[in-house]
Amino acid sequence: MKVLVVGGGGREHALCWKLAQSNKVYKIYCAPGNGGIGEVAENVNIAANDIEALLDFALKEGIDLTIVGPEEPLVLGIVDRFQEKGLKIFGANKKAAQLEGSKSFSKSFMEKYYVPTARYRSYDDYNLAVKDLDDFKYPLVVKADGLCLGKGVVICQTKEEAEAVLKEFLVDKIFGSQGCRVVIEEYLDGIEASLLCFVSQGKLIPMESAKDYKKIYEGDEGPNTGGVGCYSPSPLFTPDLKEKIDRKVIKNIIQGMEEEGLFYSGILFIGLMIVNNEPYVLEFNVRFGDPETEVLMPRLESDLVDLIEKSLDGSIEFEDLKWKDEACLTVVATSEGYPAKYQKGFKITGLDQLDKDIVVFHNGTKYEDDNLVTAGGRVISVTSLGSSLEEAREKIYKNIQKIDFKGIYYRKDIGK
Repeated sequence: MKVLVVGGGGREHALCWKLAQSNKVYKIYCAPGNGGIGEVAENVNIAANDIEALLDFALKEGIDLTIVGPEEPLVLGIVDRFQEKGLKIFGANKKAAQLEGSKSFSKSFMEKYYVPTARYRSYDDYNLAVKDLDDFKYPLVVKADGLCLGKGVVICQTKEEAEAVLKEFLVDKIFGSQGCRVVIEEYLDGIEASLLCFVSQGKLIPMESAKDYKKIYEGDEGPNTGGVGCYSPSPLFTPDLKEKIDRKVIKNIIQGMEEEGLFYSGILFIGLMIVNNEPYVLEFNVRFGDPETEVLMPRLESDLVDLIEKSLDGSIEFEDLKWKDEACLTVVATSEGYPAKYQKGFKITGLDQLDKDIVVFHNGTKYEDDNLVTAGGRVISVTSLGSSLEEAREKIYKNIQKIDFKGIYYRKDIGK
């Protein structure tokens, strides 16, 4: 079959890399793709949010299956448009994508269906939001309602800081319409974990667990990023915790999705905070996580195409997901200055010097005059399997020092 993957980051590279291992696939396209993806798929120069151009391409090329990586095209309704034309597509429809596209929608959903989450209130009025700050303890969290390219979440240590953030979002409108509504919620102090699930006609089938690192600096300091490291499985996921997640989180989500008519075949990413061995849901995403996908795909033994086809026809079962016993870890090398301002276009060297069991997924690269150069804040995800987390970690840090580009930066404590 011919497969189209929408997106151009490390997640999409990991998906293309896994799809290339399937006997069912003879051609993979990726739009827009990147420098690394071009080694396993044909890059197509169409932006991930240009739904009509993607639709025209899929119809013209006779694409058998489309897999959507990023959240924006899902929120914009790409699945609805493809389905209108009878095309097979894996992802959340526009209605279900509100679970990620609107923080107030998802928090209201959690509250209604007793999914454990932080206490919250939502506002579109600055003065009312400031007045109610006294009802929360510090630190607290202020979240812009919309996607905001993953940048609309701020942990505030003081009331003055919270007031300043609320002014930026609601008065100065730094995120435009994406931030014209906010959620204020209590800060949960625990350990984050990620659980991705296949969604299929009222079923949620969990994948293996993962733990990602959002802060740019070692020791979890500094501003949030799109994720600068990850490993799987998470040792937090004991049988006791899994049972609690199943009983308190997954069953209630399934009930809520059924009652709200949120039916789709795709992914639900449950962002968790584990507090004293109790699971709380921080957020929902309706797509594969990044960098979680970079550690889950190398561990997945099952054929990804089989799993997606079974999700689409409703026949997928928990037993269909087969996993390697090995651990997997990835470290993301970023551009100097990320997640704030950074420069692009620096030549990347050393990738041909890496050990054979190192896999490099490209997040933000492209070719210029036959040279591979940086083209994003997150540049590459250096990934390895190992019999233990320590072994995978050792392999990566031994190899990552062979890679170079101007301003290269990576955390040295991933998986420690």
